[in-house]
Amino acid sequence: MVSHIFVTGCAGFIGFHLSKRLLDEGVHVLGIDNINNYYDMSLKNDRLNILTKYRNFCFIRGSIENLELLESLFDQYDINIVVNLAAQAGVRYSLENPHAYIQSNLVGFANILDCCKKHQIKHLIYASSSSVYGDNKQIPFSVGDRVDHPISLYAATKKANELMAYTYSHLYNLPTTGLRLFTVYGPWGRPDMAAFKFANAILRQQPIEVYNHGNMKRDFTYIDDVIESIFRLIQKDPPTESFAFYKIYNIGNHQPVQLNYFIQVLEEQLGKKAVVKLLPLQPGDVLETYADIEELVNDINFKPKTPIEEGISKFVSWFKQYNKTP
Repeated sequence: MVSHIFVTGCAGFIGFHLSKRLLDEGVHVLGIDNINNYYDMSLKNDRLNILTKYRNFCFIRGSIENLELLESLFDQYDINIVVNLAAQAGVRYSLENPHAYIQSNLVGFANILDCCKKHQIKHLIYASSSSVYGDNKQIPFSVGDRVDHPISLYAATKKANELMAYTYSHLYNLPTTGLRLFTVYGPWGRPDMAAFKFANAILRQQPIEVYNHGNMKRDFTYIDDVIESIFRLIQKDPPTESFAFYKIYNIGNHQPVQLNYFIQVLEEQLGKKAVVKLLPLQPGDVLETYADIEELVNDINFKPKTPIEEGISKFVSWFKQYNKTP
């Protein structure tokens, strides 16, 4: 039986890019996604159409909340590594629809953990988030910092994922690696995130909502750097030193960028000025994110490094082509 890497959320932004990288490397990928309507389903289907052209890709439409479905997949396929990227994303949406986060991020993740335990999976890699740091005052954010005060339900579910993973690692020697991802952007990105949302509004000469008057910093991380980091973690031996089967990494660019500068670069690449609507800081938002990535760099010998100017240029090139904009 052919061995597969199981990628959940394979039609999502990061899941798509990771699946494509693995497929290009000749890896057999089993992907699952429920193609929900949190954002434009046509974007998810367009990503999926690229993946389904690969002979070494098998797609299942379904939700990780469906334990019966998951168990059947683990029984049917030889899965040795799981990369769990399926989740209900978005900080602000968690204020509107908390139950979606409980189901996908908690119930779904519990199902993944249990199937990994039963089938003695070699390594579970899962997406956490920089949001777990909350309004952390210590800069840059280190994986050793306390993260006991999430300021959104989304962040709370991601912190819960880390705790759940730790418990399974401790009780069952299940190797788990959590990824605290910092503001990922790039081609095929989500429409609810800044790059896509702002670019769309700027080209249509519609106002963009800029919170805290743009006086926020984000550790924007280009998608290719994220995928290279995950790919190297997949290739690396899982955490099994003595009793420590559990690991957490920050994946960030280690270079926070002022939101106002981010908008300026977008304007330059699009050749249009933004119509800006200045608003106060929103509930659940933080003033700055900044990743300490020393441990990641030491362990995988790779440092995310794409400057915002280069990353935005590549994003805008894709955005114009995808939206057939001159």
